[in-house]
Amino acid sequence: MKNLRLAFASLLVLPATPASAAPDDTVAWSLVEGLTTEVGQRLAGTEAEARARDWGMKKLKALGFKNVAIEPFPMKAWVRGIETAELTAPYPQKLAIAALGGSGATPEAGLKGNVVVFSTFADFKAAPDAAVKGKIVYVGHTMRATQDGSSYGYFGLLRRSGPNLAARKGAAAFLIRSIGTDNHRVPHTGLTNWEAGVEPIPAAAVSNPDADLIERANARSPGGLQLALVLTPKFVGEQMSGNLIGEIPGSDPDAGMIVIGGHLDSWDLGTGAIDDGAGVAITTAAAKAILDSGKKPRRTIRIVWWGAEEEGGLGGAAYFAKHKDERHALAGESDFGADRVWRFQTKLPTAAAPLAARLASALAPLGIAAGAEAEDGGTDVGPLVATGVPVIALGQDGTRYFDIHHTADDTLDKIDPKQLAQNVEAWRVMLETTANAPEDLMAGRGQ
Repeated sequence: MKNLRLAFASLLVLPATPASAAPDDTVAWSLVEGLTTEVGQRLAGTEAEARARDWGMKKLKALGFKNVAIEPFPMKAWVRGIETAELTAPYPQKLAIAALGGSGATPEAGLKGNVVVFSTFADFKAAPDAAVKGKIVYVGHTMRATQDGSSYGYFGLLRRSGPNLAARKGAAAFLIRSIGTDNHRVPHTGLTNWEAGVEPIPAAAVSNPDADLIERANARSPGGLQLALVLTPKFVGEQMSGNLIGEIPGSDPDAGMIVIGGHLDSWDLGTGAIDDGAGVAITTAAAKAILDSGKKPRRTIRIVWWGAEEEGGLGGAAYFAKHKDERHALAGESDFGADRVWRFQTKLPTAAAPLAARLASALAPLGIAAGAEAEDGGTDVGPLVATGVPVIALGQDGTRYFDIHHTADDTLDKIDPKQLAQNVEAWRVMLETTANAPEDLMAGRGQ
């Protein structure tokens, strides 16, 4: 990275196509509007996700992409059921909750129990098993907003691994404060992970206002909270998910391909507009702009609409298993909403330092600055990047992303068309610059 920073300081190359302002966008908006209207929520492994793939296949062909194909893969599917919760003592109150992905179920009639309250995940981890055995556990662990979303990794650990730990400690059920930054009575769902041999217990997120209520009630009556809970999700066995692929063939097969995209699946509470209908639409629209230019890029540009990302990156893993031996020159994904791109970061070979400098110059007119850290790519391209495939990330402003993420509020009206258009232009500029770059992006990788 030192060499790249020196290159930024010493090289200034004007972009081939000026990018002084983001143009009006029609393709991206049409795609995300159509996807959220004609398909809606797209829970992985369900009929809705399959319908989304078929819808997308028709769209990619109509837009002019080549080699359009669906690549199916099996997965263990989970679906939501009834979900209710109510404080029964000392202050009876109904609560807004959402089962976490992969949650176990209560008995059909529900369960009732004493609630033990922890302020942080660390406090819960330190608690002896006897303190939670047979009880309903609640953990606070409040997340705050950041522009780059960096707090999500730490606070999200509660959702991803907390229920498994609670099950190992013998808890009857596990409730968390939503991993979100809003103050609306709209709970956030998301995946939880179970170790082999651990029987899933009922696990749910409580909306942030209701989490505040639980904590206030506990402060008034320490150890005196009782709760009634009904959760009836279920695993429905092996179902099919899949990735959707389309291409703009390049002129130089030896130069490798650029792989970009977003994930097609979504959680089932909203219509998956910002997560990740927007990412699918942004990257596809940017590639469509390259296609419409009439200039064949040096490198093939492959669009991937990944499946089952929300279930732990299953689509990215399936893509890697099928395509790992192909000549990938660069990877990138859009999966952080649709607010304006403010930063880009890279992980490129030393020989590509001039390319990084050209990108800095080309993106600056859009208000996008180069970050100083190496980039790991994201969930879906992560397997490729782990093998040394270079990556470029266009970082969106995430200040309000976790107000909406994984909730029923993830709907089309949360997307600002002007900011969506700025994203498309940023990706177009990145693609134009990298697809035709003379540098060897696969240097040192033996391809």
